[in-house]
This record gives sequence, structure tokens and C-alpha cells, in this order.
Amino acid sequence: MQTALVIPNYNHTIAIEETLEQLAQLNLPCYLINDGSNDETRHLLIALASKYAWVTLLHHPFNRGKGAAVTTGLRAAFKDGFSHALQVDADGQHNLDDIPAMLAKAADNPSALISGLPQYDDSVPKGRFYARYLTHIWVWIETLSLEIKDSMCGFRVYPLAATEQLFLSHALGERMDFDIEVLVRLHWQGVKVIHLPTKVIYPEDGVSHFQGLWDNIRISGMHSRLFFGMLKRLPGKLIGTHNSNDTNTHWSSIGERGNYWGIKLLASSYKLGGHWLCRMIMYPVICYFFLTGKTAREASISFLKRVKHVDPEHPQLQGDINWKHSLKHFFAFGNAALDRIDAWCDRIQLSQVDFPNRALLADQLAAGQGAVLLVSHLGNLELCRAISVHQKKVKVNVMVLTDNAENFNRVLKQLNPDSAINLIQVTELGPTTSMLLQQKVEQGELVVIAGDRTSSNTQGRVVYSSFLGEQAPFPQGPFILAGLLDCPVYLMFCLREQGQYRVHLEAFSNTLKGPRKGRMQRLEEAVNNYSARLEYFARREPMQWFNFFDFWRKDDDIQRANFQGKDRTDK
Repeated sequence: MQTALVIPNYNHTIAIEETLEQLAQLNLPCYLINDGSNDETRHLLIALASKYAWVTLLHHPFNRGKGAAVTTGLRAAFKDGFSHALQVDADGQHNLDDIPAMLAKAADNPSALISGLPQYDDSVPKGRFYARYLTHIWVWIETLSLEIKDSMCGFRVYPLAATEQLFLSHALGERMDFDIEVLVRLHWQGVKVIHLPTKVIYPEDGVSHFQGLWDNIRISGMHSRLFFGMLKRLPGKLIGTHNSNDTNTHWSSIGERGNYWGIKLLASSYKLGGHWLCRMIMYPVICYFFLTGKTAREASISFLKRVKHVDPEHPQLQGDINWKHSLKHFFAFGNAALDRIDAWCDRIQLSQVDFPNRALLADQLAAGQGAVLLVSHLGNLELCRAISVHQKKVKVNVMVLTDNAENFNRVLKQLNPDSAINLIQVTELGPTTSMLLQQKVEQGELVVIAGDRTSSNTQGRVVYSSFLGEQAPFPQGPFILAGLLDCPVYLMFCLREQGQYRVHLEAFSNTLKGPRKGRMQRLEEAVNNYSARLEYFARREPMQWFNFFDFWRKDDDIQRANFQGKDRTDK
């Protein structure tokens, strides 16, 4: 990450020298743009550029506007090989102490735009403060999302490759309309916008170049163009042909699509009318996600075609696989979510679940010995955990490797506070995690680990195993961890069959621990056994396969693509 500063300046003489003095400690190159200032300001800027060797002064022969000045700085930084640029105003409004946090966030999210989220004090003019909310509403309409919380703050870190791509394809406004338009169009382009709270002040001796009448006219015209641009994009967005930057993104790094308030609405309807009212509301929601979720829809169809190829006479997959099969797949996922809520609200009892070999695990736990359950995202294992929590007979610890279920879990916890008990959320399976889980096992508790999803933090640490006729990546972590815990390991699948849930429990291994010699061979053997059983049950109930991403995508392909993208940016 190579970052430069960009500061537009038009007749700001009071705060600019102090701003540069504060920025000097960052040791970052700076592009200072003189946007046609008067002679006094121009001479001051020339003197400051001579004083600070890290400052490059660029001139506009006449005043073109803040947007034009920022554009000049961003394009100069990109041309000189920088990957990111931090825009700072010259009038002293921004809290420069927040810059390290913004740069750290940009380093963690190099393809995102990091924007300040203004926290105002009493110095803010009330008219401008309330007028911002009108723009916020327009931006939410234009982007069809609430991701952009503030589009007018000029304190932001730009990813320059994406920004240059935008400059080459669109002519943007050059004055006060620029900050808003560039953010909306980058969002359309697939750039994620991340906000960090920052204090913003309006100095008593500050100079504002906002032209009340003309800038409002420009901003109104810009919103009109963006609104009709949104309407033009809407059909493509609905059928899933809009641009996306997640082609080379690992599944676990893709943000959750379910809006919190949308899920909250479903939960409220569940409280009000129970399962059936919630189902009536859920179906339109599922249809929406089906229409707009191109990646998930394609993954669904691809998976079902693979099952059809190995099992041409499958009763659930009659005829050529098409969108109708995929829609049914989506509905199965929604129904499983509602069943999960039913279970957490104690409306599904253990007596309603067929668990033929329950004694296999019960005897193990009765002896005070813990165990590992290797599970998957096939079926509805959450239902078993909910029932076990209600009966308070078994302590179950579930490993959660991503934050993608955060919204659902937040709402679920409101329905039943016990729902989040013993959820252990980690970024990867390391020594600290194994020590914690060792204690759980020694106390006679169950540790539940999904073995069918790799993590974005463990790309490359996978074992490839045949799954539905092609090699697929399986994570090493769950199997290594199960070996470190040195306890019995079981496979468990909970599938809905003939209108009733049935739990399939199998002994997998007395222990996966062994001598260092031959460890990789044992690991590969364990993964192959797991993938074989996963394939068996996935072929049995393909509509309950809830991995809506390219399961066979090679992790090294993602790494290679991301590296090449970074390499192009660095160059």
C-alpha cells in the first residue's frame, strides 16, 4: 500500500500551514493543488512547497472547483505509482489525529473507499447540518442501499485504481457536487464504502466556498442524473447482471446480503403471527434475493447440475436443471431458517426429530467424555443445537469462522437469549483456540466444527478431495484441531426427509491424533472420508445443500487473481 496526501486549496491561507505541519509527521508525499487562488495564497503555497520537500504543488491557472482540484491530485498520485490517496481539506475542519486509523482500515480493506463519518460540535451551521440529510436520502435511493452513511465528507482514502477507472469512463462534477457523485459512482462500480467516525469543526475564521444558489443547483442536477442512472441500472441489478468486484473474493469475505431490518421484520412477524405469517412474508424476500443474487443463483444451478450428472434419475431433479430448480433450492434454504427459529422458540421438540442411534453419542457423554462433531452446511444441524440448549442436558460449543451470520444471530438472540450461548467466533483455528476447546472436551462437552468451508484467512491450507466428480478444497484446520483434541470424532447430518427431520450420526474416528510422521497422509485420509460421506448425503438431499458459492473454486486461483490485481495496482 503506497499512499499519498491530496489537499485542494482555493484561497485558504489561515489554516493550510498548520495543516501541513501536522501532516509532516506522517512522512507521506503530498499533492497540494492550487485551484486558481489569488496572488497572496499562491505565493504562500509556493513558499510552503519550498519549505516542505515532501509537498508537490500543482496549479490550476483559474478556479475550476474543489472537485476538479481533487481529481487533479488523485490522477497525479495514480500516475506516479501510488495505490491510495488520502483527501484532506485545507481549512482545518478535519481531525488529523484520525488519519492513522483511516490508513489502518484502508490497509485491511485495500479495495474499499474509507470515508470519515462526521461527528459535529456546536460550530456546524444548522442549515447545512439539516440539509445534509436530504442528500443522504437521495444517495440511499440512488444506490438502493444504506451503505453510504455520509457522502459529503471530504476526509477519505481513495483506492486509486478503481478511481482512475471511473475517471476514464465518466465525466464527474468539478465543484461541490464531486464528493457526492464520486462516492455514488464508485459504489455502482462495486467499491465497498467503509465509514469511520471523525470529529468535524467549523473554525470561526474559516472560509467557505459553498455557493448557496449555484452549488445547490449543481447538486440538484447531479442527483437528477444519478437518479435516472439508477433507473437505467435497475433492470440489470434485478436480474443480477450488475458489475461486482467479488469475482476473485473468497466466499467468507463477502458481506452478508440480508439487511438487519429486513431480518428484524421477519422476526417481528414471527412473534406476531408465528411460523405461517413469517413464511408468507419470507417468500417475496426469497424471490428478491433470488433475482438479485446472481452469484448464489449460478452456484445453486451449478451444484444441482453436478448432482444430476452423477445421479441422472434423481427424483428431486427431474428434467433439465434450470432456474425453477434453483428457486426451489432457495425456498428450501428459507424454510430451513424458519425451522431453526421454531427450534429456538421451543416449538420443535426432540420427540419430533428421528434420531435412531442417539445412544452412540449419549453413552459417550454419560461417561463424562467430550467429543468432536464434524458437521457441514448440509441440512439443519442448528436445530439439534437449539433442542440441546432447551433440554440443558448437553453443552454444545460451535465454532463460527465468519461474521456472515451476524444479522441472523442478532435477531435470533432477541427471540431467545440462549441462542448465542457457546458460539465461539474465531478468524482461524490456532493454538489459543485449541487450548480453549481442550478444556471443553475434558469437561465432557461437545465441540462442533464444520468441515466443508475454507476461511479467507486460511487460503492455501487446504486438502483437495474428490467431490461430485471434481477436486474441491477442504480446510485442514478442523481435522488438525480434532487431532489436537485427541478425542472421539463423529459425523452428524440433520436432514429433512419425508416431512420430518432425521439425524444421521456416525462414528468417524476414535482419535485423529498420531505421530508426526505420516501426519499429512492421515490428514488426507480423514478429509477424503469426510468428503465421501458429505457427497453421499448431498446426493441424497441436494435441495438441502446450503453452500451458495462456487464450492470447487481453487483457493490458489483466488490468491493468484488477487495477487495479480495487487501487482497491477502497485505498478
